Amino acid sequence: MTTYEVEAIATVVGGHTRVQDDYQGGVESVIRFNEAYPLETLQGIEAFSHLTVTWHFHQARPEDVQLHARSPRGNPEWPATGTFVHRNHRRPNQLAISYPRLLGVDGRDLVVTDLDAVDGTPILDVAPYFEQLGPRGPIRQPVWPGEMLATYWEDAAGRPEC
Repeated sequence: MTTYEVEAIATVVGGHTRVQDDYQGGVESVIRFNEAYPLETLQGIEAFSHLTVTWHFHQARPEDVQLHARSPRGNPEWPATGTFVHRNHRRPNQLAISYPRLLGVDGRDLVVTDLDAVDGTPILDVAPYFEQLGPRGPIRQPVWPGEMLATYWEDAAGRPEC
């Protein structure tokens, strides 16, 4: 297999302190760019409402990868689906893409909300979200993702105590 070497361009500071499946909404965090990048690399980003952020599940281990079909979140009510039908750390490269809302820019810091990565997460890429590059045509998906993610973006302050 071909391999690629990538370096983190930024790190998540603050926000979520632990990995959790739901109640991701309403939490502010900072995407702090490495000092190696001149400030002008962010010039103009404040004009956008949302970002496309690629990040690494840095708390996952290689042995977490599961190359077989399984029911999402272990729920037997949902159909067993293959590795590339899930959006979690059990994927081979343990990468995620999120679309946080950009609240402000302070030097190399992008202040965001609704980033579902935890404090310390390495950021591999950031780009503005262009609505013209979003999905084209009607969106189709089975029922189970809507059921599974019904509380995903609920305000984190409302998360029931475990």
